[in-house]
Amino acid sequence: MRAMVLDQPGDQLREAEVADPRPDAGEVVIEVEACGVCRTDLHVLDGELPDPVLPLILGHQAVGRVRAVGEGASLEVGQRVGAPWLAWTCGECERCREGRENLCARALFHGYTRDGGYAELMAVDSRFALPLDPDPPAAELAPLLCAGLIGYRALRMCADAERIGLFGFGSSAHLICRLLVMQGREAYAFTRDGDDETAAFARSLGAVWAGGSSERPPEELDAAIIFAPAGELVPAALRLIRPGGTLVCAGIHMSDIPSFPYDILWEERSIRSVANLTRRDGLEFLPMATRRGLTPTVTTYPLTDAQRALEDLRTGRVEGSAVLEI
Repeated sequence: MRAMVLDQPGDQLREAEVADPRPDAGEVVIEVEACGVCRTDLHVLDGELPDPVLPLILGHQAVGRVRAVGEGASLEVGQRVGAPWLAWTCGECERCREGRENLCARALFHGYTRDGGYAELMAVDSRFALPLDPDPPAAELAPLLCAGLIGYRALRMCADAERIGLFGFGSSAHLICRLLVMQGREAYAFTRDGDDETAAFARSLGAVWAGGSSERPPEELDAAIIFAPAGELVPAALRLIRPGGTLVCAGIHMSDIPSFPYDILWEERSIRSVANLTRRDGLEFLPMATRRGLTPTVTTYPLTDAQRALEDLRTGRVEGSAVLEI
C-alpha cells in the first residue's frame, strides 16, 4: 500500500510502498477514504511530542470502510468507521475504571504511538473504531474525529456559558463556532492580529464578533477556549473573562505560559485543560453532529500532498479543515 512516512521528527514526509497491515485478534483493517490533517500532526512532525514510534505513519482523523476483520473483532466488512486519536487503553488502571480512559498512562494514539491514516490501509482496534454514518462525504466526516471531538469536550467544560471566546480560529474553532450558533449561544472569534480574512470567515459562520487576539470584544466573556498552541494567550484570555468564568486550554501542546498577576485569576475564574478524548465523547458527539448537519469547511489534498497540507496548516493558509483524500 501507499503511505506517507515520517522517519525522524523534523524530516519531510516520504511517499513509500509499505506492507499491507493484517488485523491481529480484535482488530480490523480499514480502507481509508479520507484523513484529516491536524495541528497535533505538526507537533509530532516537529518533535514537540516526545517518543513517537518511528518510522511512523501520521494521521488520526481517518474515515474508512472495514476491509478485513481479525478474530473476535466486533465489526463487519463494509462497515464505515472512524479512527480517532485514541487507539488503545489498558482498561485496568484506576483512570480507565473511573471512565477517564483519556488519561490512561498506557494509552496508545493513532499517528503517534501507532500508525495512522496517511495511508491507503490502516489497522485499528475494533473497540476504538467509532461508527459513522455511511452517507456523508468522507472529507466532511474526517475533521469531526478530532477537531470536532476535542472542541466538543472543551465546550462541555464551559458548561452553560452564553458568550464564549474562541482563540485560534482553525479546524476545531470553526466547527464549535457553528455549533454555538446552532445552540443559540454567542461565539467571539480571536484570530492572529491583522488576519482580516480569517476574521471575516468567522463572521460568515455566525460569530457575533471577530478580531485579533490583542483586541477587546464589546462584551465580557463567560468562558473561552484556546485552541492555538500559544501560552501567551492564557493571560490575554483571562483578562476578558468575567468573575466565575472558565478558560479551557484545548491543545495537546502549548508554549510556556508567561507569569501573570493573580488578580486576573481571582474572583473564582478557573483554568482547565483538555487531554485526548474518550470513546463516549465520540458516541455522543458524532451522531449529534450528523443529526444537526454540523459540517466543516474543508480544503482537500491528495495523499501525496500531505507535506504541503501540513505546511499550509502551519502558515494559516487553510480555511476551516485540511483533509487528505485517499
